[in-house]
Amino acid sequence: MTVQQHSHSIDPKVEQKQLESLVEQILTEAKRQGATAAEVGVSLDTGLSASVRKGEVETVEFNCDRGFGITAYVGKRKGSASTSDSSPEAIEDTVAAAVNIARYTSEDDCAGLADPEQMAQQIPDLDLYHPWGITPEQAVDLAKTTEAAAFQQSDLICNSEGATVASHQGCRLYGNSNGFLGSYLSSRHSISCVMIAQQQKEMQRDYWYTIARNSGDLQAAEQVGAKAAERTVARLGSRKVETCQVPVLFSAELASSILGHFLSAVTGSSQYREASFLLNSLDQQIFPDNVRIHEQPHLKGVIGSAAFDNDGLATYAKDFVTDGVLQSYVLSTYSARKLKIQSTANAGGVHNLFIEPHDYSLNDLLKKMDRGLLVTELMGHGINAVTGDYSRGAAGFWVENGKIQFPVSEVTIASNLKNMFRNLVAIGNDIDWRSNVKTGSLLIEQMTVAGH
Repeated sequence: MTVQQHSHSIDPKVEQKQLESLVEQILTEAKRQGATAAEVGVSLDTGLSASVRKGEVETVEFNCDRGFGITAYVGKRKGSASTSDSSPEAIEDTVAAAVNIARYTSEDDCAGLADPEQMAQQIPDLDLYHPWGITPEQAVDLAKTTEAAAFQQSDLICNSEGATVASHQGCRLYGNSNGFLGSYLSSRHSISCVMIAQQQKEMQRDYWYTIARNSGDLQAAEQVGAKAAERTVARLGSRKVETCQVPVLFSAELASSILGHFLSAVTGSSQYREASFLLNSLDQQIFPDNVRIHEQPHLKGVIGSAAFDNDGLATYAKDFVTDGVLQSYVLSTYSARKLKIQSTANAGGVHNLFIEPHDYSLNDLLKKMDRGLLVTELMGHGINAVTGDYSRGAAGFWVENGKIQFPVSEVTIASNLKNMFRNLVAIGNDIDWRSNVKTGSLLIEQMTVAGH
């Protein structure tokens, strides 16, 4: 059990101060080697993962990953290098590599650190660190409990792809030569289960999972297993449908991918590269006027929360869309300079993006849709980021008279993202909190469903 002892002997809380000191040493070393400015990002992740399949232990894995990303600037030239080795020799060599790359790259007027006055001055405690202390034996037992609950749910459950229990904790740090050094501890724990059901010759698979910063906030293992089985069995008896133009309802766990396409289109890099179907769309109506999309980075204990971005800027609550109108792009320091506007403290992405729900449950949305397709799985990646053309394989359930009639598989849904955004009819209040993008189910007025 040497691996176990090694993994659990590394406490991120103990390491945090040492890593902060190491970041300062790296910045000093970069200056010594001729960098005019430098920045360092460090991640430490330790954890345990246990998987079982059909009641037997498949894997028990321990990990301890540590990485240093070092960026050196020589004037307006930039070079980056990384290492997982924190010995003085390795750090010196990695800094030298970054500085040498910087000397040979072309100048970029937008390169460089964020201005010192923009850096986060205080770092609030967002309650992101809750170590679980679960032993490998307990993790295995919990995984077995999860899978057993799935098998007990229905006689149609014939097989399993396994249940997994995972617990991770770590530390993130960012420092730069403008005097910023920020760090925070975080944890994430999860239970997941993938099951297979059979009826005559037809087989279907589906899954369920729960994830949280605090193990006390996880769904019970028995509930995860039962839900995985329930979702799997519900897919049996699936049919194809005739090609038609109908409303499409994206379930909450898939709706985040639709908002993901919106985010990609309004990031600064897509805008300055002119590779977006929402090019130059600031202050334009993109969604119906009852749609608000906003970011809440400081929610305590939530997956997605962060006090500062990858440039060291303090994150803050903001609207990206108000009354359906695009208020702001998603900008890092670099992309903001390219577009000659201010950073939105989104280097590295958004933190807890919400689309404000309307007062509809999933059942209300089905009634509102009346006839159409509820999508619960998406396959393939037929999305054109420049034109917005959207085409993906899908599976789900056919709805008539506001009620689910039968499962549907092997169909393609197609439209254009611009039209999908404009024709967003309703947003469910069944918010999926497991993702960084938090949304309920989304009802789109009309898409092409290609079946037979």
